Order: sequence, then structure tokens, then C-alpha cells
Amino acid sequence: MEKVSWFRRRRLLVGSLVGCLMLGGGVLMALPGDEPAVRQAPAPAPGAQAGTAIRAGVPAALSDLAVLIDERESRVRAHPKDARSWAVLGTAYVEQGRRTAATALLYPRAEQALRTSLKVRPRGNAEALDGLAALSNARRDFPAALAWGEAARKLAPTRWTTYPQLIDAYTGLGDYKKARQALDRLMALHSGPAVRARAAGVYWDWGRREDAQAALADAAAGASAPAEQAAWLERAGQLSFERGEREDALRHFQEAVRLDPDQRAAQAGQGRALAALGRTSEALSAYRVALERQPLPGYALELGELYESLGLTQAAGVQYNLLRARVRQEAAGGVDGELVLGRFEADHGDPASAVLRLRAEWRRQPGIAVADALGWALHRAGEDREALRFAMIATDRVHGGAVRSAPYVYHRAMIERKLGQAGPARRHLQEALQINPYFSPLLAPVARAALARLGAEPAPAELPR
Repeated sequence: MEKVSWFRRRRLLVGSLVGCLMLGGGVLMALPGDEPAVRQAPAPAPGAQAGTAIRAGVPAALSDLAVLIDERESRVRAHPKDARSWAVLGTAYVEQGRRTAATALLYPRAEQALRTSLKVRPRGNAEALDGLAALSNARRDFPAALAWGEAARKLAPTRWTTYPQLIDAYTGLGDYKKARQALDRLMALHSGPAVRARAAGVYWDWGRREDAQAALADAAAGASAPAEQAAWLERAGQLSFERGEREDALRHFQEAVRLDPDQRAAQAGQGRALAALGRTSEALSAYRVALERQPLPGYALELGELYESLGLTQAAGVQYNLLRARVRQEAAGGVDGELVLGRFEADHGDPASAVLRLRAEWRRQPGIAVADALGWALHRAGEDREALRFAMIATDRVHGGAVRSAPYVYHRAMIERKLGQAGPARRHLQEALQINPYFSPLLAPVARAALARLGAEPAPAELPR
């Protein structure tokens, strides 16, 4: 009923602006003195709607995904040589696993279905190659994602759905120039909400925050279904929060959950924004709801740090244990959890172990997020000179760190402070708190205290007459 009412509201809104519209294959005409007469094609079935969404690379409602998966499972049982159905089924498993965090179960199923599709039709099967690239990106296996994506691109250079997978793979590998080239090619081939949302991510990586926000606003306005609109609103909320705009972020997250109650990332985002607003009880509740249905390690880390900031160390420990358990469970589905585990160990566990993990991660896929995490782990392990090199990679525009991230800049400032570089440390602490004064309930107060201890910038020495 929610979907029907959403589409009805959207159509009535459009109908109030013009007198005659084409809507989903139907015509709405208004004559003087008459009620509008609507003649339109029936709405697509849930499975068909989800199939269209995942083939276009946009989020689908979980209930529709479940219908699609049931349909495709029945189809391949009856027609095991249907390569296209195997590819659709595998891609649907990827999306369902991403949305539910049931990765240990669903990602192996996805891989089996996609490889079966390739086995049934080994030539000309770009759809299965795209699905394998999406699965590899979801597992944070960016070298494999790049290999599958490039194979799909060579097979079908004008197939636009390949290029979002290439953008994710290049970004994960730290190759921002090629990510931009892939975006340019994507925008030349296709337009629409999914493309604008993908462009927003690239703009944000370059530090073009206003362009990113505008692209996501356009994507949300042009979305064709509630689940898709909710996904773009959730991303817009993330960007607002990273800019320190707590109230705006909360509005985006709340609207996303209203449109799609299964949008767990938006529920975790509500927890983040509510904590920044000082509404702690509501924040804790929002995090618990998100973790109940999508128990991602990153959510557990955020909730644990919120508990720790409140002095609730036992409750924090419960979340940290959940994080470790979830990383192990996700590893069974092929997910690379080294980045989140390295971040956790650096601050709450064994920094030396974090360094080992993150060095290996850096050798394999040297993205900006890994550079920041490795630099911080080295600092926590007492290796500050090497730590500064990685912190500079993560924050220096010359090295690709164009994204304005308060945690990244904070990490660099604290490393500089430990090395006795008071001036740079002071400037970077000020910058971190200017980008987002609420970037962490645990670390933002540490940043303010460190800045206070450094004191004001010394006055320039008076030049001799």
C-alpha cells in the first residue's frame, strides 16, 4: 500500500502542474467541468520492478527483491540453461546480501549463480560479468572487481551499467584519474538518477561538496520508486553529516526511512545525527534498530564508540565483540573486513596487529581510506614519521586526498602534534573541527582539548626597521 500511495502522490503532484500528461503509458486528460479521466498501463509486478532496478544498478525494495529471487529460482530449476536468469538471480543475491548483511549465506550463492550463467553462456555474457564485478565490489575485493568490470567493458563498451562498477573498483584502488574517466564515459552513455548519484560520489572524492549535494538532490528528485529515492536521500544525509550539518542530515535520514523502512543505513545515520545533536537516548535506539536487521561491523563500531563516550565501557565492549564476530562471519562470504578491523584495533585493540593488517591491505588495494587507517594505526603503534607519510597521502590534494574528511584531517593533526609540529597540528585541528565539529562523539572532544593545549597561533615576529 505504501508504494501505491507514493506513486499516486507523485502523479497527482505532476498532474497539478500540467493539464495533459503521459504517465507509465497512460494519458491523463482534464476537460472543463470534468474530473480527470485516467487510462494507464498496470504497474509492473514486484519481481519485474526489482529486476528492472537491479539491471539498472539502482536499489530495489527488499520485499520486491524477495519476490524476484523466488521467481528466478523457480525459473532456473525449470530451465537450468537460462543464462540470463542465472545472472539476474546472482545480481539479486548481491543486492539482498548488501541490504541485509546476510553475506555469509548470500554472497556464495551469488557467485555460484553468476558463474553458472557464464558456464551456460561463456561468450557474450556481459550481464554475468557485471554481476561478478558488483559482487567483488560488495566484498571489497577491488582488484577482482576491476578485472571483471574490464572484461565486461571490452565485451560491450556501450553497456552503461558496467561503468559504475569500474568507478567503485578504481576508487577502491586509489586510481582517481581512471575513476573520473569511467564517470565521463558513463555520463556520455546514459543519464538519469543512478548516474547522477554515481557522479556525486566522484565529486565528493574530489572535494567538490556542493556539486555532490546538487547531484544527489537531482537523483532523489528523479527517482522512480520509493526504495531508490530513499537510497539517494540516505547518501545525501551522509554528505550533510560529513559537512557538520546535523539537522539537515537528520531530515534526509528520516525521510529515507519514511519512504523505505528497510533503509538500515539511514537508521544508522539517524543515530549518528541524533548523537551529534545531543539526543543520546534516541541515537542509541536508532543504532540498535539498524543493527538488529543489518548488523554491519561499521555500525557496531560507531555504537561502541558512542557508548564509550558516555562512559559505558561494558556496553561498548559488547559492540566491539559483535564487530569481531561480524567480521569473521562476513569473511565466510568472501568479504574483506581488514579495513574496519584495522580501524578498530588501532583505537580499541592491538595497534601493532592493525599495522600488519593494513600494510597488507595497502599493498593489495591502496585507496585513500586505507592510507588514512594505516597512518593512524602507525601513529598508535608509535611509528609517527612513517604515519605522517600515509596521513599526507590521505589529505594532500597532490596525492589524491582531495576529499575533505574531518577524521582524516584530525588523524594528520594528532600525528603532527606528536612529532612536535605545533603549527601544522594547530591548523589541521582547526580545519577538522571546521569541516565537522561533531565527526565523532569520542574523538571530537579530544580534538578540541588538543587544540586548546596548543594555544593560539603565535604572533609573527616584528621585522627590524
